[in-house]
Amino acid sequence: MANFQLLGALGTNEIIIIMVIVLLLFGGRKIPELMRGLGKGVREFNDAKDNVKREIEESANTISSEPKRPASSTQE
Repeated sequence: MANFQLLGALGTNEIIIIMVIVLLLFGGRKIPELMRGLGKGVREFNDAKDNVKREIEESANTISSEPKRPASSTQE
């Protein structure tokens, strides 16, 4: 939550300064490569998150669809 508040405190001037520094550090040719890599990483993360969510839902559905077994009596 603190990270979100920090980003909310940045104004337009600060964001522009950060972008200029990034441009100077990496150069105009490297930024598209960095953004592609970042996009691939985000996409892979979302795919993994969706796979985990689907597996959890499938296991919950199989558990709820199994017939309930009657309790075995231990009368001898």
